[in-house]
Amino acid sequence: MSTAVERAPGDLAERVPVARLSSFYLFYYAALGAFTPYWSLYLESQGLGITAISVMMSLWYATRVVAPSIWTSAAAVSPRPIRWLQGGCLLTLLTFCAFLLPLPGAWPFVAMTAFCFFYNAVMPQFESITLTHLGADSHRYGRIRVWGSFGFIAVVSGFGWLIQHYGAAYLPWMMLPLFGLLMASAMGNRYARHMEGASGGGDRAGFWAIVRRPAVLAFFIAAFLEQLSFGPYYTFFSVYMSNHGYATGMLGLMWTVGVIFEVLVFFAISHIFRRFDASWLLIVSMASAALRWVATALWPDNLPVMLLAQATHCLGFAAFFASAMQLLAGYFPGRLNGHGQGLFYGFSSGLGGVLGALIAGQLWRFGDGQVAFLAGAGFAFIGTVIAFIWVRPRRAASA
Repeated sequence: MSTAVERAPGDLAERVPVARLSSFYLFYYAALGAFTPYWSLYLESQGLGITAISVMMSLWYATRVVAPSIWTSAAAVSPRPIRWLQGGCLLTLLTFCAFLLPLPGAWPFVAMTAFCFFYNAVMPQFESITLTHLGADSHRYGRIRVWGSFGFIAVVSGFGWLIQHYGAAYLPWMMLPLFGLLMASAMGNRYARHMEGASGGGDRAGFWAIVRRPAVLAFFIAAFLEQLSFGPYYTFFSVYMSNHGYATGMLGLMWTVGVIFEVLVFFAISHIFRRFDASWLLIVSMASAALRWVATALWPDNLPVMLLAQATHCLGFAAFFASAMQLLAGYFPGRLNGHGQGLFYGFSSGLGGVLGALIAGQLWRFGDGQVAFLAGAGFAFIGTVIAFIWVRPRRAASA
């Protein structure tokens, strides 16, 4: 996949296992490339209505509120923390198998909660594993994370064609091998040598002292609002586009366009960080998200506009995420990074995601999605203002 990077943690030179790290992102986001665009279509094929789908999809974000913190905290005090990553991937595979069975009554909601809990639990821990290997070279993160985008592209385009021809009811069977491959990748990964066996979870008092800094607190609030703005997109975008006459194959193309540009950003991000502070890139990415949701709300029938809006995913998601990882690496060094990742995923992606999905479901009745996307634009704009005032370098330096 890529040439390994030489690092020297302490006095011991260590080669970063780029291929092993990249494989985890590849399979994790390949599965997400099936889940995010098409799971709502699968639920619709099972007879669920918009309200039930919004509740089901909100469980994905609701488990993010607690799963990352629980998992990273448990791993931090474990003498063999890698076992938590491997156990989480195994439980992800096993709980997903429930969707291969007929699930009456409330059981689909139970299965969704269990599956989403374990699937959400493992990535924050793995982000910390990656950053322990990179150390001071955290700007190289994009070259490893980009393989997740490759996996997402392959699955979102291929599965879109399969669903168009065979229907969404077979989606769980199509996704199952991806979770098996994720489990295999987890078995081959580990922490950097200088972090292995470290327990105690770092200085928790020091961690919360960092969180209370104005720049850091503003960062988490801005990230929360950014994720809140994505609620209509992640929950209903495929349904929204389908209602405007787009075929499933075209939906796959729209998702693919966004991720192709995302790949370009991940490849270029290390060069961008050499010229611009991550805080500024965070602000630009959030502003682009606000414009994207306005375009999605007002011109859904205009294919060129929609493709252009999808292309800005490289900013609203890729640049935002890479900037967030860069800032987290600076805010929370060493063992504290696992706790920082857990809070980032739990508060911004978790709480922001679940509220975004629920708000989108409630607003959907007004304008068949238009008002929901306009509300998303408003959330992203407020987050941009907060980041501009408190997170940008001048304020961060004085915080």
